[in-house]
Amino acid sequence: MIDDLWYKNGVIYCLSVGTYMDANGDGIGDFRGLLRRLDYLHGLGITAIWLMPFQPSPCKDDGYDIADYYGVDPRYGTLGDFVEFTHGCRQRGIRVIIDLVVNHTSDQHAWFRSARSAKDSPYREWYVWSDKKPANVNTGMVFPGVQKSTWTRDKQAGAWYFHRFYDFQPDLNTSNPHVQAEILKIMGFWIQLGVSGFRMDAVPFVIATKGASVRKPVEQYDMLRSFREFLQWRQGNAIILAEANVLPETDMEYFGRDGDRMQMMFNFHVNQHLFYALASADSKPLAKALTATKPRPATAQWGLFLRNHDELDLGRLTRAQRETVFKAFGPDKSMQLYDRGIRRRLAPMLGGDRRRLELAYSLMCTLPGTPVIRYGDELGMGDDLDLPERTCARTPMQWSTEPHGGFTESDRPCVPVIDKGPYGYDHVNAAKQRRDPNSMLNWTERIIRMRKEVPEVGWGDFKIIATRNPAVLIIRYDWRNNSVLFVHNFAEKPVEISFDVGLPDDAGNLLVNLLSEDHSRADDAGRHKLLIEAYGYRWYRVGGLDYLLKRSDIDTKEPRTSR
Repeated sequence: MIDDLWYKNGVIYCLSVGTYMDANGDGIGDFRGLLRRLDYLHGLGITAIWLMPFQPSPCKDDGYDIADYYGVDPRYGTLGDFVEFTHGCRQRGIRVIIDLVVNHTSDQHAWFRSARSAKDSPYREWYVWSDKKPANVNTGMVFPGVQKSTWTRDKQAGAWYFHRFYDFQPDLNTSNPHVQAEILKIMGFWIQLGVSGFRMDAVPFVIATKGASVRKPVEQYDMLRSFREFLQWRQGNAIILAEANVLPETDMEYFGRDGDRMQMMFNFHVNQHLFYALASADSKPLAKALTATKPRPATAQWGLFLRNHDELDLGRLTRAQRETVFKAFGPDKSMQLYDRGIRRRLAPMLGGDRRRLELAYSLMCTLPGTPVIRYGDELGMGDDLDLPERTCARTPMQWSTEPHGGFTESDRPCVPVIDKGPYGYDHVNAAKQRRDPNSMLNWTERIIRMRKEVPEVGWGDFKIIATRNPAVLIIRYDWRNNSVLFVHNFAEKPVEISFDVGLPDDAGNLLVNLLSEDHSRADDAGRHKLLIEAYGYRWYRVGGLDYLLKRSDIDTKEPRTSR
């Protein structure tokens, strides 16, 4: 069961080929260069790589404007190079998932060029058109403040086309059965080349009805079931990781009540409340968010993340909560984006404070789900706010103190490498941190290894342990007669807490610290008393280290008891 559902207890690493490794000396990374960095990733301990788009593209939106779903952009190599890369990953026990961007194409895609050329084009109905200017052209923009409308008139077509994103990304008519069939072919193609799954971009928009007459889009959830069925027919353990920033009451529509739709989904609801907890030292809203997103099928899993390649979207917070996060992590307008989020990387958001960085990553690794790490965050990389929109957080990986951070021999990288200030590559790079046993990189490697040794987080049920201090979050997981418990202090000062593990008899009397020798024994009343330093965290295994001998072969509804 554990081997079959590999995503339940894994660690996913997200990277862009073009900003991760350069091999040609022209500032553009390719798969041959990435293949050479697989040992670095293998050493880090990740179980899967998530690749951002690498298909042929005009790259007006960092590759998310795809012009050919069945190829590799020449700047990144060839299909042969890609297969060598997936083969190298397989040799090291690393799976590959790739972006599936099927809500829209580039306006340079052959389908759209044909569609705009004539009304009787076989691809005309693959897109969303209107002969007249729709009434809702100024609503539903994904990028407010940057994007002016969701409909654009095309002179060649003599009609208006719909684009939820930028005007160079016309939306596909995903309600069209021929488009749906093509999506399955795209998935099947990459599965044959060694891919183990897909991160599906903008899923709510993919499954929503579209058109000039659509006032309130309706989600076509059955479409998700057909995607899932196709993958399971082609490769039983392949997955779809859905990008769906939706409310908790909608989660089960994406997972499927019987677990027959998406295998994984990013937990945006928890992500936003996690940052509120970091900003306010109040964990209660985070605890509520965890409880609200708790229901999910046994085969489903959350993807837990801190930062990704987009802005930190705070749209699910209250106005007061949002202002608290802005004040703490993005007080200047230059740090904010689209009137809803923060466009910074994690390390500068937290002021480069190693204690807070460790706290954040400890949280990501111990909240319910599978951790998803962004490239460079294991080093504490920074951002370049002089770059536009989200590009500021998409700078090249900093490998060494060589020119341009060891990323390229070119004089002009595709995106400037950070070369100034405390986050410049002279100070923050992989080579330097690899040699330092106390570096962020080596700490991250150790925490990933320990995360993989506590399958209770990925597989078990959890319970929030009550504490009188809102700055402290205590969470316990139970799975197959074993339990683990995690304590996090969001406050900038030390706190002393007292709590009961909540297990029957004396099962919770001993807490064995998994990260140090600071173990804990309960008092005569069965309560543990801990002094947690500012931004401190504890990982405990409940009971002794003979837990593997006590692990049952089946799931039980009752929590573990002592013998």
